[in-house]
Amino acid sequence: MRPLIRPHPLLRSSLLRRRYATKYTAKITSSSPGGRSLSAEIISPSPPSPPTDPRGYSLPRHDLICKATNLLLSGVPNPLHHLSDYLHSVSATLTPTEASLVLKSLTCPRLSLVFFHRCPSLSPGKFRHTPATYTRIILILSKSTLPDRLEQVYSILNLMDRHGVHGSVSTLNLLIGMAGEKDLDKCMELGKKWGIRTNGYTYKCLVQACLRSHNVVKAHQMFVEMRRKGYRLDVFGYNMLLDALAKDGKVGEARKVFDDMKRNWCEPDQFSYTIMIRMTGKMGKSDEAFALFQEMIGRGHSPNLIAYNTTIEALAAARLVDKSLHMFYKMLDGGCRPNEFTYSVILNLLISEGQLGRLDEVLEMSKKHVSKSIYAYLVRTLSKFGHASEAHRLFCNMWKYHDEGDRDAFIPVLESFCDSGKLTEAVEFLDNIHEKGVTTNTLMYNMVLSALGKSKRVSELHNLYCSMKLKGTAPDIFTYNIMISSFGRAGEIHEAIKVFEELERSDCKPDIISYNTMINCLGKTGHLDEAHIRFMEMRERGLNPDVFTYSTLIECFGKTDKVDMAIHLFEQMIKEGCSPNIVTYNILLDCLERSGRTAEAVELYARLKQQGLTPDYITYSILERLQSGSHRKVRVRRKHPITGWVVSPLG
Repeated sequence: MRPLIRPHPLLRSSLLRRRYATKYTAKITSSSPGGRSLSAEIISPSPPSPPTDPRGYSLPRHDLICKATNLLLSGVPNPLHHLSDYLHSVSATLTPTEASLVLKSLTCPRLSLVFFHRCPSLSPGKFRHTPATYTRIILILSKSTLPDRLEQVYSILNLMDRHGVHGSVSTLNLLIGMAGEKDLDKCMELGKKWGIRTNGYTYKCLVQACLRSHNVVKAHQMFVEMRRKGYRLDVFGYNMLLDALAKDGKVGEARKVFDDMKRNWCEPDQFSYTIMIRMTGKMGKSDEAFALFQEMIGRGHSPNLIAYNTTIEALAAARLVDKSLHMFYKMLDGGCRPNEFTYSVILNLLISEGQLGRLDEVLEMSKKHVSKSIYAYLVRTLSKFGHASEAHRLFCNMWKYHDEGDRDAFIPVLESFCDSGKLTEAVEFLDNIHEKGVTTNTLMYNMVLSALGKSKRVSELHNLYCSMKLKGTAPDIFTYNIMISSFGRAGEIHEAIKVFEELERSDCKPDIISYNTMINCLGKTGHLDEAHIRFMEMRERGLNPDVFTYSTLIECFGKTDKVDMAIHLFEQMIKEGCSPNIVTYNILLDCLERSGRTAEAVELYARLKQQGLTPDYITYSILERLQSGSHRKVRVRRKHPITGWVVSPLG
């Protein structure tokens, strides 16, 4: 056991003596005669100098930068005033390096701009902006979305000129990156004024600025100049220039740029090759496009979807079916999944070359990639191009291989059934569609109901309408209008009235089309008074009759020899601001001519011309009858030698 050593009493008192935490420097001003007392004046310590590196440059004080940044971003009112008080309290002078780092930390461009302009007042007489701080604020403005950012940059440049500060090459590059085509020359003049030696990045900025302004010629000139000076672009810059030259049709220049790219240690990537393949394909040089694709693979690049699609498109443009399909199969072997564009190019090629039968071969080879959306796209496209049977067969394949269906594929098949008159199949299709987990909607029912109505298959129309409601699919306003029009077209006016009354009781209220359809049905079947009542009811409900409403009623009154009522409606129509069209004028002209009111017909024709309407063949046929003086009450409509049978404008 070690002995306990006790310190000497004098040493112990020395250890317990309190040490002062702060040292002061003082000057003795007076002392007593015996020297037992004195007075002294404490000299305030001078503020510590900022730390410097071995070369003598000031190092940034990160605690000061953090404090200044937090004060500016704190959200307190007048944060710059608080920052000024803080700097005064610690007797600190802000350096340009520290100001630049504070600017870098701020997230608000407008606040950065205010801080930049207030920096000199934070350290009066001691702070002066340097090229670094000017470049920093220009960089912040270049990345901002401020609407007046260009005006602010011009203001900064004027401030630099006023204080005799020259920017660096970084400043110049930033200005070029922001400039438009018209300002590039000004930027280069400013660079000469500052005595800046341009570098490769400056030329890259110049090329990109020209491309942004769609001046491909000047961009290529800049590229030639930079290559003459020994600078070169990176792969991104080369691709931008290649793409612009190819799209502008500068084929020779694009090839030279591409060759230069390969010669000067800038390896083209798959995007570079894709640009060249697309350009040569559009020129019809499919062999050259294919050779470029092979070269891309030979250089170790794995083609992506865009590269494959571009090559297939180039081969398809030359109508090379076998080569296009070979490239498609190569795409599958490479593990690249085709998309809708791939299939669209193949499908269009097969249709144009009369080899649509090979579509089964394509789908069989790529069946693991063919999704429901691809099937839906192919069905829609085949239906659009009039290949209804192929679309239906393809749809059956989808029905066979997929447990769940795609409504986007069902709708074009349903539409093709309706367009081709296969309405029985369309109705059966609606009944069976639930087997694939797809719920029928109102749009699909409306499509089939409209087709049945146009074919006047009233019993099937009624049955499908009842089935629709039983299955819980609610009719919409289009359904009701289709039903009213279909029953009216078939002469089933009472059924049309029932549907209209059902519409009035439903959540869907009659619109102007509903009333127009009902008025047309009533008027054409001789229920003129009921049609006029609906017309008055329509106005009472706040629905403004349109030109079709008035034209229908005018025709119905005119055909029942109530010409005065037809004229009254015509005048009322104009008074309420509904301008008659050429059909309306033709209807009334026909009524006046048929009733022998020749003078009024001539006057009406003059009004037609004053309104600026162009007479059609019906107008001239009525005028021909007026001039011939033939006013028979019953006439057999004769066949026009050019236009065919002259019929009523409203059917």
